[in-house]
Order: sequence, then C-alpha cells, then structure tokens
Amino acid sequence: MSRRTLYALTGCTASGKTDWALRWAEANDAEIISCDSLLFYRGMDIGTAKPKAADLARIPHHLIDILELRETMNVARYSRLALAAAESIAARGKRVLVVGGSGFYLKSFLSPVADEIEVPAEVRAGVSGILEKGGLPALVSELARLNPDGLGPLDTANPRRVARALERCLASGRTLAELAAEFARLRPAFADWEARVTELRREPEDLARRAAQRINAMLREGLVGEVRGLLARGLRDNPSAARAIGYRELIAMFDGKLAPESLAPEIERNTRALIKKQMTWFRTQLPAHRVLEAGETADPASLFAPAG
Repeated sequence: MSRRTLYALTGCTASGKTDWALRWAEANDAEIISCDSLLFYRGMDIGTAKPKAADLARIPHHLIDILELRETMNVARYSRLALAAAESIAARGKRVLVVGGSGFYLKSFLSPVADEIEVPAEVRAGVSGILEKGGLPALVSELARLNPDGLGPLDTANPRRVARALERCLASGRTLAELAAEFARLRPAFADWEARVTELRREPEDLARRAAQRINAMLREGLVGEVRGLLARGLRDNPSAARAIGYRELIAMFDGKLAPESLAPEIERNTRALIKKQMTWFRTQLPAHRVLEAGETADPASLFAPAG
C-alpha cells in the first residue's frame, strides 16, 4: 500500500498562513487540521485569530473548538486526535492539510514527541513538595540520586524541566538514559504518511508591521470584552491559555499591573519576541523543508514542491 501524503503549512505569527491555506485547500480538495495550541478552546476567538465562520464554512476544519476552557491538551492527546482526523479525511478521498505555527504540535507529525508514561497526581505533589522545601538544588539532588550515571543533556538550571524529569523517573522506575533509549525506539504516529512541509516566510519588519495591524484589529473587534468573559469562565485555571499573548497582557491590565495605554505596545513587544523565537525554532528544529517567501507570488499552487 502506497504511503499517503500529509501536507503541512507553517510559519510565524502574522505570516498569512490562513489565507494561503484556504486557497490551497479549495484548489486541491483538502480539509484542514489545525496545528495551533489555542484554537482548541471554545471562546478564545479574537485573541487567537481563529478562522472566521465564513472560512470554516469554506473548508472543513478539524481540532478547532473541541475543548472547554478548563480542559487541558497535551501533545500525546493531540497526536492521537490529529491521526484520527487525518485517517477520516483520507477515507473520504480528500487531501490532508495541517496548518499552524505551534512547533511542538507540528513536530508530532514528523517524529515521536511523547511516550505513554502517566505521572500519578501523588508523584506530582511529591515533586512539588521537594521544590517548595528545598528549591531547585533539592530537585537536582534527588534526580542525581536516581541517575547515578549522570543527567545527560538535561538543563539543570530549568526548574520545570528538572521537575518533569524527576516525575518521569519516579513514575516509571527508570533512569533518564533508559527513558531516552526507549523514546528513541518509538514509532512516529504518522510513520505511514509522507510529510511535505512548507514554511511561509516574511521579513521580520514585514511580520512586525502585520502583527501590529492585527493587534489593533483585535482590540477594535472586542478582545477586551472577550478576555473579561473568559475570566468569568475560568481562564486563570488554564495556565497555558492564560499565558498566551494578548490574554496575559489583558489579565495584567485587569489586575492593575499594566496601564491601559500600555496594553497594545506590550502585546506588540511580546508578539515580536514570539516571532523571533518561532523563526529560531523553524530554522533549528524542523527537518529539511520547503521555504516560500509569502510576498513572491499569490499562486497557491506554489505552496508545495512536486513529489520526488
């Protein structure tokens, strides 16, 4: 049986992915799988630049508006849902187009990104207790005790990564080296698919200009009211969503930590920092892929190079 093809369009915030994706999907009888870490959540519409109702009506989209605000998503769950969506799309004879700029989720289409280790709540609580009592040195010490052969490439200056590593060692009863060896043997979720990836690229100055225009449009469209409503529904209970750009600045403003006149400039500053981080990630973390300058042509047929 020949391998099926998975098309993936990625790029920085404000690069224009949505418009290109819609036109390519229309021209190629495709359906879209969202690869954005915030489009899962119902009600997070304006601040995420979620596709409009008209766009969703033009092309079937998957993995958008599937979670309530207090629910959580992780990459293992995302990968299972994305594979199910891709299989369903292919079964209907349609092409599969993945669209989004969330790097870790995008990587799940290309390589293993998570194993099946479940960390019990009591283990997480125990590790949190160690951190509270002894700080980062106590976490590193306990992790070193469980890993007499060393901690490998782990960033021991990062409390979150050290805590997660300790949780996984405690939950599995295995060392970091053993866990790494097991992970290297995992079969990618999309191993039976050929992935063809295109990065839509613009100059940093162009991205910054487009991002500023989009931020101003979001504020005009009612982003302040959207966040106020989401806070009433429990936005703070979802750390990933509450820390998202556009949402965290408004939370700071509501908390009296950010002046209203500083709101737009602060969102712009953080968006520029995100774009810089995304550019680095695409350059260093993605395997060899096609890069298309967004301003070169308006022809969606140029998005993906011919196979072979």
